[in-house]
Amino acid sequence: MSEYLGKKVVIIGLGITGLTCVDFFITRGIMPRVMDTRAAPPGLDTLPDNIECHLGNLRQCWLLEADLIVATPGVPLASAELDNAAKAGVEIIGDIELFCREAQAPIVAITGSNGKSTVTALVGEMAKTASWAVGVGGNIGLPALRLLHQQYRLYVLELSSFQLETTYSLQAAAATILNITEDHMDRYPFGLQQYREAKLRIYNNASICIVNTDDALTLPALATDTHSVSFGVAVGDYHLKCKQRETWLRVRGKNVLNTCEMKLTGHHNYTNALAALALADAVNIPRACSLKTLTIFAGLPHRFQLVWECNGVRWINNSKATNVASTEAALKGFEVLGTLHLLLGGDGKSADFSPLIDYLQGNNVRLYCFGRAGPQLVKLRPTVSLLTDTLDQAMAHIASRVQPGDIVLLSPACSSIDQFHNFEMRGDRFNHLAQELGR
Repeated sequence: MSEYLGKKVVIIGLGITGLTCVDFFITRGIMPRVMDTRAAPPGLDTLPDNIECHLGNLRQCWLLEADLIVATPGVPLASAELDNAAKAGVEIIGDIELFCREAQAPIVAITGSNGKSTVTALVGEMAKTASWAVGVGGNIGLPALRLLHQQYRLYVLELSSFQLETTYSLQAAAATILNITEDHMDRYPFGLQQYREAKLRIYNNASICIVNTDDALTLPALATDTHSVSFGVAVGDYHLKCKQRETWLRVRGKNVLNTCEMKLTGHHNYTNALAALALADAVNIPRACSLKTLTIFAGLPHRFQLVWECNGVRWINNSKATNVASTEAALKGFEVLGTLHLLLGGDGKSADFSPLIDYLQGNNVRLYCFGRAGPQLVKLRPTVSLLTDTLDQAMAHIASRVQPGDIVLLSPACSSIDQFHNFEMRGDRFNHLAQELGR
């Protein structure tokens, strides 16, 4: 455990993560200063009265006077004020670094552009099925520092690239980068390679690296055969075997589970399952417990979640697919006996939707495009597309057309902010309409 007594600490950014950092230092006898570039940041009303707080910008004099700066994930490190502090020799870290310095149990660390929440939840459930005391958090669920409030046998952390930027002491028992596609490019002005370098930090000092053979960007720069384990669709220590209408999860050439026994569906979720299984094996969670979990885990809300099935029609909520890569992952290898009714739309944020075209071919695909990006999305395949203003209107059309064997999939490839506050509200609306219209 690290000693902070006598140090001048500045925390940048409030919200849940910032407040847990404040609590962390108060319980260690330190009164940190807090600053936030927002005039009214969330959590301000719960900040203790005796904590000095500066709002509206970064106060350079406080930063230069500090011994330690803790920047929450939403704070870009590329600001002039933080650069000046770093040049002056002030240490700049994040909440995950604080956590890693204190944690007394092995850590499974998971990152990736898509699928990391599902894999994190899966590994956590595998440990629970084995009756392990497990703490799951980080970029999902509980902030990491709150996990220090009780003892665990294992920690399972979802980590974003932003969190990894300020983490130095992570020594994961098992770590993985599930995939890397362009995301957060506003934070990474030097492009995909800069984003990748932030992700690759998860492998530093890891005992076992779980790598995706289908994505060369996930390979650690200094990987060795002794500490790398691979997963992939067709190739890897953990891979899929597809034969006729059967798909098996395989480990080192042996079938371990038929995917028909899983509640999760879609090839992207099968590879998520492989990654979770590899991570669980790496930290010695009993294989039988992991496989049992895979048969009962139904997925996280809004992430390729089967929310309604009636009259032979399945309604799947993948509202979390807020970018093209997420929708592409959902459609890759997706098989439908009848017709796929695909809902696309929202705020496209000037995205290039053309990578989806190859997945929208065939006679059994129908597109329902709505929202701000609707007119652009219709152009992907005009002859099988319907343009509506809203999700509600699109689903009303679908309800009159579905037949047994069909699948209705909300995987918008867009953010929701043109018509909903967030992707959860969009997904909740889909769930409600699926049950109302799909009877």
